[in-house]
Amino acid sequence: MSKATPAGLPEAQGLYSPGHEHDACGVGFVVDMKGRRSHAIVAQALEVLKNLLHRGACGCEVNTGDGAGILIQIPHAFLTRECARLGITLPAPKRYGAGLVFLPRDAAQAARCRELLATIVAEEGQTLLGWRPVPTDDSPVGPSARAVEP
Repeated sequence: MSKATPAGLPEAQGLYSPGHEHDACGVGFVVDMKGRRSHAIVAQALEVLKNLLHRGACGCEVNTGDGAGILIQIPHAFLTRECARLGITLPAPKRYGAGLVFLPRDAAQAARCRELLATIVAEEGQTLLGWRPVPTDDSPVGPSARAVEP
């Protein structure tokens, strides 16, 4: 019977060592060092993503992958407008942070995750202003990915 390490990897044996396991992800960064916003930066980031296609996990379905994407700054004006619809008043720009949290589909589990996050935010001396459900379009997602999406 084989044994596993706490990380779920097999124990060292023969030429195999769990210490040699590592992530094979590719990462790219595109920034304007002066903090200027530009659609060109987004276009360049998408090009980087295309160039890293060989580094990502792909399923046998052409429309199933590892969920790789780009992270962009959300404009304050946009967030102000969206939060106002929910009755949330944002502080001035650069006086708050916004997080993207993938919650479980199960309502009870999602509620528990929200509670835990609110507790951690409070323990850090911060104020949780609220939650905003983000509209998504999963129509291009393959059936395997759709079955496990958050």
